[in-house]
Amino acid sequence: MLPSHCPAATHQLPTSACRRTSPAALPCPRAGASPVAEALLHRGLRAESLPRHVAVVMDGNARWARARGLPSSVGHEAGRRALEEMVRLSGAWGIRALTAFAFSNENWSRPKVEVDFLMGLFEQVIHDSVANFLREGIRLRVIGDRSRLPVSLQKISREAEEATRNNSLLNLTLAISYSGRREIVQACRKLAEKVQRKALRAEDIDEALFADELATGRASDGFPYPDLLIRTSGELRLSNFLLWQSAYSELFFTDTLWPDFGEADYLEALSSFQSRDRRFGERKL
Repeated sequence: MLPSHCPAATHQLPTSACRRTSPAALPCPRAGASPVAEALLHRGLRAESLPRHVAVVMDGNARWARARGLPSSVGHEAGRRALEEMVRLSGAWGIRALTAFAFSNENWSRPKVEVDFLMGLFEQVIHDSVANFLREGIRLRVIGDRSRLPVSLQKISREAEEATRNNSLLNLTLAISYSGRREIVQACRKLAEKVQRKALRAEDIDEALFADELATGRASDGFPYPDLLIRTSGELRLSNFLLWQSAYSELFFTDTLWPDFGEADYLEALSSFQSRDRRFGERKL
């Protein structure tokens, strides 16, 4: 998502959210551990306790560029490289799904020159990445209001989704022209239409049926809810991203601007996740 121009908040974080955590002592690798598990153990992580689905609000590109006296387009290009690195690390570490907030429905109000640049960048990124996705086993999906996207971006997105649909190592979802509120409203409309056609009884609607109507219900292959949601740049809000899906997500906020978000930052977020006690409303005796 494009960065906000509001100053970073300094509120006390709830226990379910965290900015930074001190790295835990490194555990010793177990005999017979897989190469991936052993590599993670050397980084202080347990492979069996990694989040299956990570979501990220990629914030701070323009601020990163301004701090260097550069145009925002340079910041967005740097943000592209940060996303490519996160995709690479996610696949290498066995994370099954990654959802990245690239452009919100509200971002259409940005200056036209910036919006046009981003639409072109998204198209280029998808086009240039398909060969690598096929080689690395990455499945791509795009969610959001596609009707507002340039026709060429709609076309390249459909083609990339079709080309990678049999891949299963990592499910990569790009949220472009996305709004969590709009997604919920659209799901309600679809269910209402089914009830009106008598294809569904209102009393049969439950959370599972509702979730199936969300874009992520079809886009994540069994991992519709993020276990960990990361937001960069110091902002402490979800900004209309995965509102239904993030009900029990662990939240991690970092002051790092998105173009500077790298392996050390990702490891810090994963380490924080592994320190959480996820009870999902239950009380452990």
